[in-house]
Amino acid sequence: MNYNETIQYLYTQLPMFTRDGASAFKKDLTNTIELCKRLGNPQHEFKSVHIAGTNGKGSTSHMLAAILQIAGYKTGLYTSPHLKDFRERIRVNGQMISEQTVIDFVAAHRADFEEIAPSFFEMTVALAFDVFAKEKVDLAMIEVGLGGRLDSTNIITPLLSVITNIGWDHMNMLGDTLQLIAGEKAGIIKPGIPVVISETQPETAQIFIDKAKQEGSPITFASEVWTIEEKSKVKNQKSKLLEIEVKNSILDTHHSPLTITLDLTGTYQLKNIKGVLSAVEELRKQGFIITDEHISTALKQVKTLTGLRGRWEVLNIQPLTICDTGHNPDGIQEVVKNIVAVNYQQLHFVIGMVNDKDITKVLALLPTKAIYYFCKPDIPRGLEAESMQQQANIFGLHGNTYPSVKVALMAAQANATDNDLVFVGGSTFVVAEVV
Repeated sequence: MNYNETIQYLYTQLPMFTRDGASAFKKDLTNTIELCKRLGNPQHEFKSVHIAGTNGKGSTSHMLAAILQIAGYKTGLYTSPHLKDFRERIRVNGQMISEQTVIDFVAAHRADFEEIAPSFFEMTVALAFDVFAKEKVDLAMIEVGLGGRLDSTNIITPLLSVITNIGWDHMNMLGDTLQLIAGEKAGIIKPGIPVVISETQPETAQIFIDKAKQEGSPITFASEVWTIEEKSKVKNQKSKLLEIEVKNSILDTHHSPLTITLDLTGTYQLKNIKGVLSAVEELRKQGFIITDEHISTALKQVKTLTGLRGRWEVLNIQPLTICDTGHNPDGIQEVVKNIVAVNYQQLHFVIGMVNDKDITKVLALLPTKAIYYFCKPDIPRGLEAESMQQQANIFGLHGNTYPSVKVALMAAQANATDNDLVFVGGSTFVVAEVV
């Protein structure tokens, strides 16, 4: 098979969460363990950092990868989902794996796939581990796909675990309380392996404390260690950089703050950066040579170094058009905060979502004075635009429906003046169609 045929095989032959939803979520690690066993257990051949959380795990993974790259380490990066190209999920020093790597892997192990019947995600995890082992990476950032305890990535023994935050998402699979969801995320905490919690949340902190104690794992709540102050909040959002001052409130009481410029300008990154900095501190303890200059240099160019897209990304200046992949209540709450910080006359909101989630919590957070452009992301799980419009109307959100994301965006930009803001979001899959 050529590359396109190989990708089509993966998408159509195996359960895939982005297409099938909950039915693709396996409740145990049996398939991943068996598949990796047949590959020679590549997950034991490289060092790793394991990153989980409801929001922010992708940004955290990419920031850490950028820092390690700049520090001179050969760095693996495994994330999901992808926006445009399957190969975005697996990178070495910021570069996507080759099409031939995917072709060869599937050709070599197709018989195993058909015997074991792994999910799309299980197969992808095995490919990532195989690549990182063969490439002999110094350190790989491994982002959890969903949850933690039963996630396919959870067969690694990392140097460090990072959990970003806990919010309402995938409740049909992870549990209907924040404590239950936290318990699933805490499943990545391994015996004796340090864990960093990026954001202290009263509802869930004890879950992590108890799990860390049970496993004998040192635990750090990064939000209690770092203080961050924005230095250049650009109200028109046309700047692609954000300057902050960072201080370690425990160690740096007598030192000047470190000034860092971020190319990830969403204010929610101020939560993520604390976890990143605590993770760096832990890696330093374990012998990695990472200077403050490495941190500053890397965080100024995360998007360039790692290919990260869709995080409060400016797509156009006139009219100002911004997209963001935030899609659950916590993510949308952060998006709305960032929208409020922009100077604009009228907000044009291009929105689409998936059909297997309760969207009412999200709709309740959205601004009623915006003009909405309802559309369906081009995936089988996409929520019909008319259905979304009907539910949105209940919350005082009004606008027209459009046959596709691109048509909705074109209409929004055509209707917007130079002083208006066009925002695109509601789902990762909506953003994937515009970046």
